[in-house]
Amino acid sequence: MLTLDKVYHARHVLKQVIRETEVIKAPKINPDANVFLKTENLQITGSFKVRGAYYKISQLSDEEKSRGVIACSAGNHAQGVALAAAKNGIRSIICLPDGAPISKVEATKSYGAEVCLVEGVYDDAYNKALQLKDENNYTFIHPFDDENVIAGQGTIGLELLDQLPEVDAVVVPVGGGGLISGVAFAMKSLKPEIKIYGVQASGAASMVESLAEDKIKCLESVATIADGIKVKEPGEHTFEYCQKFVDDIVTVTDDEVSSAILALIEQHKLIAEGAGAVSVAAVMFDKVPVKGKNVVCLVSGGNIDVTILSRVIKRGLLKSGRSDTLTIELEDKPGQLKAVSAILADLGGNVVSIHHERASEDSDITDCLLRIVLETRNFQHIKQIRDALTSEGFRIVNK
Repeated sequence: MLTLDKVYHARHVLKQVIRETEVIKAPKINPDANVFLKTENLQITGSFKVRGAYYKISQLSDEEKSRGVIACSAGNHAQGVALAAAKNGIRSIICLPDGAPISKVEATKSYGAEVCLVEGVYDDAYNKALQLKDENNYTFIHPFDDENVIAGQGTIGLELLDQLPEVDAVVVPVGGGGLISGVAFAMKSLKPEIKIYGVQASGAASMVESLAEDKIKCLESVATIADGIKVKEPGEHTFEYCQKFVDDIVTVTDDEVSSAILALIEQHKLIAEGAGAVSVAAVMFDKVPVKGKNVVCLVSGGNIDVTILSRVIKRGLLKSGRSDTLTIELEDKPGQLKAVSAILADLGGNVVSIHHERASEDSDITDCLLRIVLETRNFQHIKQIRDALTSEGFRIVNK
C-alpha cells in the first residue's frame, strides 16, 4: 500500500542521492496565471525518474539485489535504474526501444548498465524485459506501476509544498502515470483542495482514453516527439490513483510541445525534452483552468536528443508565429523583387532564405514564383506583412 509515511521515508532515503530541484517563476508562459516551473530537468540524470528507481532499489532484499535488476524504459527510467544499481553495487540490464534517443542510450551505458535495444516502442521493450526476467531470474524494476517507485516520485509533491505553500494547481506530464500518481497522492493527502492536472501527448493519450472509458485501454499505436511519455497502456495502480486523485488529464499536440520547448529555451535558458515540456504547453495554450492561480508546471526531464533539437525549435518557431514561408507569384519583369524587398524591409521582416523560380507548371508562362523564408515577431506581424504585399498587388499562393 502507498502511504504518506512511505513517501516521507523515500524522501529520507533520497536526501543524500538527489538534488532538491528549484522552483522558478515563469511570468511569460501564461500572463493570466502565476506560473512556476519545478525544474526536474536539472535533476541528476536529467530527469525525475531517478527518485522512484533509487527508492525502489534501496528497498530490495539482499537476495533480490544478488540476482541483478532488469528494467525497461524510453530512456529516463533506464538512467535512474543504472545509477541506482551502480551505487548499490548491483548488475543492471536495461531494455530500451530502438528508437530511443542516442543520448539516452549512451547515458544509460555510461552509468554502467548493460543495454538491450528492442525493436518497437516502450511496450515492446517492456515485454522483452519480462521475458529476460523469467529466463534469468532478474529482479524487475517497473518504471511506473510499482508502489515504491510511485512513492519515490511523490517526493516531488512534498518538496513543492515546502517550496511554494500557496500553490493552487500542479500540471504534470503523464505517460504510464507513475509521476502524477505519486505527486497527486502526496499533495492531496496534505492539501486536499489542490488541483492536479495531467498532460499527455495527443498521439499517445492512453491514460486519457482509459479514464474516459473507465477501464484500462491499450492503444494500437503511439506517435509523438515526447518519447518519454510514449506509452500504449497505463498501469493498474497508476490508473486507480489517477481516477481517485487527479482532477483532469488533457492533451497537447507536437506543435504545442515544440512551442513550449522553444519558450523554455528563450525565456528561461532551460532545455526540456518533449515529455518534460508538455506541462508547459498545456498552460501556454490554456488547456487547463489556471487563470489567476498559482500554478506549477512540472518540467519532468531535459534529456532531449540534440540531433532533433533544431527540428523541434523550427517547429516551435512556426507554431508561435516566429517564422513564415511566403510563396509569391510575380510578373516576370524588372523591379518586382525590389518592390517585395522594400515592403519586407519597411515592416521589419528578416529574410532567412530566398528562391526565385522562373517556370512552374501551375503558373502562366510569363509569371515566376518567389519563395521567401522570414523571421517574424508573431502571427500579427505575419498578417501585417501578407496584407501589405497583397495590397500592393502581389499574389500570395500559399496560405
